[in-house]
Amino acid sequence: MRIVSGKHKGRKINPPVNLPVRPTTDRAKEALFSIIDSRYYFQEKNVLDLFSGTGNISFEFSSRGVEEIIAVDNNSECIHFIEKTKEELNLNINTVQSECIKYLTNCKKQFNFIFADPPYNYDDYQKMKDLILKNNLIKKEGFLIIEHDYRTSFKDKNVEVRKYGAVNFSIFSF
Repeated sequence: MRIVSGKHKGRKINPPVNLPVRPTTDRAKEALFSIIDSRYYFQEKNVLDLFSGTGNISFEFSSRGVEEIIAVDNNSECIHFIEKTKEELNLNINTVQSECIKYLTNCKKQFNFIFADPPYNYDDYQKMKDLILKNNLIKKEGFLIIEHDYRTSFKDKNVEVRKYGAVNFSIFSF
């Protein structure tokens, strides 16, 4: 795993092998951030990274100059790894150990970007997306990106789907 661009471009991150995660591949992450780069400036933006796992996406956003990042995961080992790495690289990431739906239910903050990468067998994709919209967690002109496999699809009008091998990104614009 490596940081693709920004202040820490090329930096390799080596998470422990025992973390229960499936990190976004470098190829898919590079393609995703190319899309984001072409549409948005990162400065003065904030990000919510749900199911943050290794922190791969949070590290990328931070390296590119995002002002504030909140990384949420329910696994304490994942949170510990993100904390350790953010200290080593001096990254502006705040971590929260919480289950996703519980966090979204209580969240009162709005974000420019929300990225969610649940396990591919996650049962609550639609509930998660609906809760984000119901609680108005995305700022105007912001977007929600949900990573999933081919079995998950959203029928929304404002969704753009990008496929990179086994990785699918559903990108919702607001």
